[in-house]
Amino acid sequence: MNITLIGAGCGASALTGEARRALSNAQLVLGAKRLLETLSDFCPPDSQCVRAVAPEEILRQIEAHADCARACVLLSGDSGFYSGARRLLPLLAGHDVRVLPGISSLQLLAARLGRPWQDWTLSSAHGTDCDVLAAVCGGKPVFFLTGGSEAPAEICRTLTEAGLGDLTVTVAETLGSADERIVSAPAGMLTERSFAPLNVVLTEAAPRFAPRAPGLPDELFARVERVPMTKQEVRALALSKLGAAPTDLCWDIGAGTGSVSVELALHTRAVWAVERDAAALEAAEANRKKFGAWNLRLRAGSAPEALAGLPAPDKVFVGGTGGRMREVLRAVHAANPKARVCVSAIALESLQQAVSELETLGYDTEITQIAVSRSRNAGGLHMMLAHNPIYLIVGYGA
Repeated sequence: MNITLIGAGCGASALTGEARRALSNAQLVLGAKRLLETLSDFCPPDSQCVRAVAPEEILRQIEAHADCARACVLLSGDSGFYSGARRLLPLLAGHDVRVLPGISSLQLLAARLGRPWQDWTLSSAHGTDCDVLAAVCGGKPVFFLTGGSEAPAEICRTLTEAGLGDLTVTVAETLGSADERIVSAPAGMLTERSFAPLNVVLTEAAPRFAPRAPGLPDELFARVERVPMTKQEVRALALSKLGAAPTDLCWDIGAGTGSVSVELALHTRAVWAVERDAAALEAAEANRKKFGAWNLRLRAGSAPEALAGLPAPDKVFVGGTGGRMREVLRAVHAANPKARVCVSAIALESLQQAVSELETLGYDTEITQIAVSRSRNAGGLHMMLAHNPIYLIVGYGA
């Protein structure tokens, strides 16, 4: 059997000539009800049109109609853009298969807006887990392939709750149809709007601090006098020891004014920071907004109780435990025993307890002492002033 997988694009008006010719010669046409109805005019009167969506069901129908020489499978959008073709093609090994692309909603929206799309970030929020904040923090406009009447509002609520209510969002409904509509507005104005079930969303890039190597200058951060801040050199080394990567979800426990939290947020997918001091949290929120660390979520409370319900971390920085080192590290281990942990300590007793607890939990440990001195002008001369030594204890999970 000759099988043609057809990207139906945005409907009959956008169907390619090659796809029309394939349909006009088909004996068997498979696809979702909406696609079969929309493209029925291109199918021969005597062709068999069968509803089938799941790849396994499509394969069963093809095998059940083995007497047909030519079959077409209709796929929504473009065959190479979050399409069922990816799962279906391996099942059709042994058949004579060709794939025809379609004009996707991505292409059509860009054309409607008169904008190039080669620099957009492409993401699917349709039937998959989608981290909206991580996507918009990438420095580029983000195209979300969505589905359902509430999906655009959900995206806008996420943006608004993160402080991005002024970010421009474009929602396109039923592209390519007579009912096509495109709306652009600040995210905060679209949080309660319902849209046609067939829709896509484009968000502009979130404002963000210019990318640079870890270790932002201390003077850039909002401070609270009685709350110590992890210094620039220590932050840079802590991120290095954690191996902070773009795909990581991180925790910052005892976040203080958020200097480590912000640095982590600028280099990873998402950060959850826990801090019990109200004044420190206020400064952390100011730093979050200043640096555009929109993927940083702050939670008030003491660890380990405040860690309950947080998504499992890949990397954890522990800046303070309020004297509850054992409980905090056990909570981290329970959440993800494979997570890498970095504990910052000043006192020798804290150093000893961190190493003991981590090794009891089965971590391999590494200790680094950081002794930083900075220059200061003194009567035309330069003298070095030493800061307190810091210990970074890293626990490597099994």
